[in-house]
Amino acid sequence: MKKYVVGNWKCNKGRREAQKWFAEFADCYTPVSSLEVIVAPSLVCLLTLSQYVEALQLENVSLAAQDVSPFPKGSYTGAVAADMLRGLVDYVIIGHSERRRYFHETSLETANKMAESVDAGLKPIVCIDQPYAMSQLTALNDIDCDDMLLAYGPVDAVTARVPEEVSRVAEAVDFIKQVQPKRPVLYGGSLRPDNAEEYVALSQLSGLFVGESSLDAGTFASICAIVGKTLG
Repeated sequence: MKKYVVGNWKCNKGRREAQKWFAEFADCYTPVSSLEVIVAPSLVCLLTLSQYVEALQLENVSLAAQDVSPFPKGSYTGAVAADMLRGLVDYVIIGHSERRRYFHETSLETANKMAESVDAGLKPIVCIDQPYAMSQLTALNDIDCDDMLLAYGPVDAVTARVPEEVSRVAEAVDFIKQVQPKRPVLYGGSLRPDNAEEYVALSQLSGLFVGESSLDAGTFASICAIVGKTLG
């Protein structure tokens, strides 16, 4: 069974900080077969980082964009179309709760972003949370993509930085699996090296979606190692 660890840097790190992070990560990262590590830096870093990461030749490490336009290329000032990200990243994060909370993103916009990403050959990492889970999950029925990942991130765990109880995560993932049984599901919300093992032990989960703890290369590498041990 393949597993994933996603690191979402959010609005942090410029180009030099990002390259320093990857240099440090390369020193403490040990690749594990069937474990894919995905890092989502800020948009301004993607061009230089895609070249830098390629030169580092980090095995099983991919880049992701944190967001994408719901529209194709054209007269959309400030937008970055999915087609423009092709060749820079393999994945794109879509529908994060912070996008709805701070940028008032709608379910229609999320659906359009998924469609645009898949059409461009990118793999969506679709964020799922309550109380929008059912509408988010049913929107996936129209998207034909075998490589899509689902990331369950309860709002309280993301905003209040209090991890959700493992039993409740298991219940939520079971519900997601009932609606979308073929999609790998990750958990995200206040993950750290001292609690990651509890969550990755859940048989329903295919990995972890890491926020703040991904900002430190050593900490993130430790979480990757924890997930990797479950594949040994």
